[in-house]
Amino acid sequence: MDSLTDWHKANQEYLAKALAWLRARLERLAVSNADTDVSDPQTAEAAGDPAQTSMPTTRTKGKATASASKTAKHEKTVALPLFTGTEQLDPPPALMLLANRFGLTIFEHNVLLLCAAMELDTRIAALCARAQRDPAKPYPTFALALMLFDEPEWNVVSPERPLRYWRLIEINQPGAQPLTTSALRADERIVNYIKGLNYLDDRLTSILTPLLTPLTGATGDFPPSQQQQVDTIIQYLQTARHGLPVVQLLGVDTASKQLIAQQAAQALGLTVYRLPADALPAAGSELEILARLYQRESYLLPIVLYLDAQEHEKDLPAVSRFLTRMSGLVFLDTRESWPQNGREVLALDIAKPTLAEQAQIWRRILGNEAEKKTDNKVDQAPALLAGQFNLNLPEIQRIAHDALNTAPVIATSAPPGKVAANEPSTLDQLWHACLIAARPRLDTLAQRLDVKARTWDDLVLPETEKNALQQIMNQVSQRHHVYEHWGFNRRMSRGLGINALFAGESGTGKTLAAEVIAHELKLNLYRIDLSQVVSKYIGETEKNLRKLFDAAEDGGTILFFDEADALFGKRSEIKDSHDRYANIEINYLLQRMEAYRGLAILATNMKSALDTAFMRRLRFIVSFPFPGIPERKRIWECAFPAEAEKETLDYARLAKFNLTGGSIQNIAINAAFLAANAGSPITMPLIFEAVRSEFRKLDKPVNEAEFRLMQVAGAKT
Repeated sequence: MDSLTDWHKANQEYLAKALAWLRARLERLAVSNADTDVSDPQTAEAAGDPAQTSMPTTRTKGKATASASKTAKHEKTVALPLFTGTEQLDPPPALMLLANRFGLTIFEHNVLLLCAAMELDTRIAALCARAQRDPAKPYPTFALALMLFDEPEWNVVSPERPLRYWRLIEINQPGAQPLTTSALRADERIVNYIKGLNYLDDRLTSILTPLLTPLTGATGDFPPSQQQQVDTIIQYLQTARHGLPVVQLLGVDTASKQLIAQQAAQALGLTVYRLPADALPAAGSELEILARLYQRESYLLPIVLYLDAQEHEKDLPAVSRFLTRMSGLVFLDTRESWPQNGREVLALDIAKPTLAEQAQIWRRILGNEAEKKTDNKVDQAPALLAGQFNLNLPEIQRIAHDALNTAPVIATSAPPGKVAANEPSTLDQLWHACLIAARPRLDTLAQRLDVKARTWDDLVLPETEKNALQQIMNQVSQRHHVYEHWGFNRRMSRGLGINALFAGESGTGKTLAAEVIAHELKLNLYRIDLSQVVSKYIGETEKNLRKLFDAAEDGGTILFFDEADALFGKRSEIKDSHDRYANIEINYLLQRMEAYRGLAILATNMKSALDTAFMRRLRFIVSFPFPGIPERKRIWECAFPAEAEKETLDYARLAKFNLTGGSIQNIAINAAFLAANAGSPITMPLIFEAVRSEFRKLDKPVNEAEFRLMQVAGAKT
């Protein structure tokens, strides 16, 4: 703090000397002009002052000459500290720093000082008017600078020279007024910098936001895989031969990319500012101004740009133009590699920490918690959480902090295979927080199903099918152990996810089975809305599917494709362009399904309509048969909640109706509403009435004789 205060004090002293030198220059020029005016009668007469023409010139000229000599002597005494002795300051005064960074000549340096002095010294305006012999010109001009300073440079007026190119000064040129006599003004940002106030330009604060490093303490140790990317960036920058490159950070995990950019920038002593690609102006002139303003800031502040183009493919032309108009280090956040014209590019694939690294991060964060609490579930948390949820370092830190430092606010069931307690354990809290953090943004593409308290008792299936469903659940819960600990992930680059096909008639329990699995695994279940995914526009379906799978990759989500035959149908012979693009969609689905690492469930009542290539890639195929009489009896027994008011029902007789479980559930609900409307408990006649309605809905014949026989049989018993 003392060194900064000392520098500000020295900078103010330097400015005071520079302003004194400038005033001396202006006074000498003003006196010299006055000397010319009073010593030459013709000049005085031309100036319109007849009184001066009759005055003796010798005595007046002598006084003016003496004044000019005194002013010149004063100028000489203050000129020396302006250009010498500054090397003793570390860093040098702000004005000298600015001149060095923008490559200003001594003359341009003096012009900038003249313009900035208008904001620093109230006496300068009057001196400018006197020096220009015009009271209407109390401001600097190029013409004044060319007369005022030694070794004038006429190219200072060029827009390619630093003063105008970097907008260090502004020109007010109304109408047809010549450029050399137009008013000059130093840019406000530059004036403040010269005074020692260094902050981001106000014109950029609305679109640039600083990225703050969220890592703190021992938990901020970087994952080795990401630290390697940071080291690669730093090493490349240190050996770059053709200027600083554009570092393309490829992938979908923006948080990890920002963290890597921050770590690399921090090692270089830079601060990262984020600029969203959609904030770039479309007009070429405005884009040029923005590029120069930012480039100017990069010379004044230790900053580096993080250009976020993750979801802005449409802004590629503006991004490319912006990058070609500026130099310096830029981190470019994109999903795929973008071509760069005229800029050196370093492209890196950025991913989240590996599963092993995520488990280690959880273990390090929860290590102290495991020692403080007797809850042995904390010891098991790293493997369980890393095995199910694919999270980046900031997310893990935030979730752990919230779960370990806040009181439990929600009672959740334990993760798969664990016993739930009355009060949620630490692992329960962590699991619930991970579910929320990993919940994908699929509101427009999928519907999240509330699985409620679905259990295996609600699912009536033959043992073979139930065992297959159990295997699906077990593979999801044990995949971290098999893939990571047993090394199968090192031998397999595809097919690490788990996918299953549920085939059977409508109402046989396919959706219910998905809900049971989601409830047992304590995961979110999303049913895909095909009306939002499938598009008639070429390429839109693939784009929607990419968003769908990418959003679900973080874990905690089961994708449920109902009526999957509409999306996973067979490829057809190409007869026109529509067939070709339809086959492209299916080919993309084949590849994406194989690369997806989560659990995807396909449900269809037309198994034969699916493409055979999908059948090969499916790990499980579970058939849901039409329920027989024993299965239907069990479904009827589970159809009515214990709280429902009902008479003694003959489930054996109801099981004789040839219906699926879905239809039986519909009948039970309809019968309950009929009973509630009649103000009576649920009875067999009301159920029969609901059965008739269901038969009519399904276009099944209603055999009244069968109903009468059942009613008579029920009356006899």
